[in-house]
Amino acid sequence: MTTPQRARIPYLAVTGLMLGIVLATLDGTIVGTALPTIAGELGGLDRLSWVVTAYLLTAAVATPLWGKLGDLYGRKGSYLSAVAVFLAGSVLSGVAGTMDQLIAFRALQGIGAGGLMVGAFALIGTLVEPKDSPRVQAVTGAMLPVAFAGGPLLGGVLTDHLNWRWAFYVNLPVGLAAVLIVALALHVRTERVRARIDWAGALLLTTGVLALTLLAGWAGTAHAWTSPRILALGAVAAAALAWFVRVERRAEEPVIPPRLFRGRNFTLAQILSFLVGAGMIAAMNYLPQYLQFVRGQSSTASGLLLLPLMLAMVAAQLGSGRIIARTGRYRIYPILGGALMTAGALLLLLLDVETPTAVASGLTVVVGAGMGFLMQATLLVTLYAAEPRDMGAASGTVTLVRTLGGSLGVAVLGAVFTARLAGTDPNVTPAQAQRLPEPVREGLRAAVTSGLHGVLLGTALLAALAFAVAWFVREDPLRPTAGAAPATEAAAASADPRPADPPLPRRS
Repeated sequence: MTTPQRARIPYLAVTGLMLGIVLATLDGTIVGTALPTIAGELGGLDRLSWVVTAYLLTAAVATPLWGKLGDLYGRKGSYLSAVAVFLAGSVLSGVAGTMDQLIAFRALQGIGAGGLMVGAFALIGTLVEPKDSPRVQAVTGAMLPVAFAGGPLLGGVLTDHLNWRWAFYVNLPVGLAAVLIVALALHVRTERVRARIDWAGALLLTTGVLALTLLAGWAGTAHAWTSPRILALGAVAAAALAWFVRVERRAEEPVIPPRLFRGRNFTLAQILSFLVGAGMIAAMNYLPQYLQFVRGQSSTASGLLLLPLMLAMVAAQLGSGRIIARTGRYRIYPILGGALMTAGALLLLLLDVETPTAVASGLTVVVGAGMGFLMQATLLVTLYAAEPRDMGAASGTVTLVRTLGGSLGVAVLGAVFTARLAGTDPNVTPAQAQRLPEPVREGLRAAVTSGLHGVLLGTALLAALAFAVAWFVREDPLRPTAGAAPATEAAAASADPRPADPPLPRRS
């Protein structure tokens, strides 16, 4: 009796798809350490947060649309198109001559980024047999934390030794390699399905969130709360989001399926995901400003000094995921994450103009661990609360919600940061700041420290809200699933700073 031959994993094709995942992961963190230099060269400090917000917003809304396009026209073509759009946005971002151009090109880059992970995971699920999924997921789980933690350091090295524009140009060789490998080595026939793209829902969601983001960033700073522009933005946001809810209830393939929110734990997990996304993205993008402007560190050093935060976050994600998979108990982790993130943000208020750099770096560990526990717990609660037929939609929803949280968080807390820098020169790079006259430099250092404190207070408030919400999560029995456990999938997926992406699709 002969043993059936085991299908070999197409490692070359999977490698090409993994490169796309690396692109999406790196780009979420690589720009942070370059932002101070970008603001100095291009000006427009008041719009700096939009370099991050534009990318997050378009990536969030584009993610489910790329998934539907893959179903309609083929996943390989959809994935290659997403890479092409991402690379076009990267090149244009690198050649941007003004802050407004950079923001627009980052939005284009985000549209492409929305299809990188969702397309890669969908194709890997098509290529790899279910019994081999854990091996592929193990590679992903090891690769993503390295890319995630290395992003700020790589961004700093490129900014210091080449130019900040290389934080975008570096995507080209990786992206082109991914395109060539996938185009030549990936042979897959995706059965197309009848699926309608919810264009109306996507447009209404984008309009509502964009209006809400502008309102959050402008109200009380650039414009008075009662000004016609702010009142108009509030009306547009309310009308668009209300209409979005109505459209989603009737859509055949909604962007966010309303039935998912019938479960208490699922709804609570989305609230937690929104809060941790808002606090995490804001803190990670403004800590490098403190390290470079106040402590006089290079872009490379500021990336290196953020490693304790990144590594603590990844360790908490992977460690809690394995413990939950083994014990089946998860309620304690969002509570612990909320408590640690609150304490860590408040602890960082100890930072001042004289804080030793090593101490400043070490203080980030607590907030990083809190973020990690919250990120992993929200994804796991989301996956376990959803029915098997809704697993992809559920993971896509938590991605969308967390990214939208990051978009709004950067806008609101970025406005706080900018407001506290009033009276300083917004067009100075960190290197130029070190050559300013001592009184001017001291004023800038004090202003940046004050701005960071404003961001941290906002992060602490968001974390405290997450801590309060986490107590309402119920310890429901975990639903058994086929194939790889959601905890395993989540350990890999939640390492993405944009954050969580769909698990590997399972074939029957």
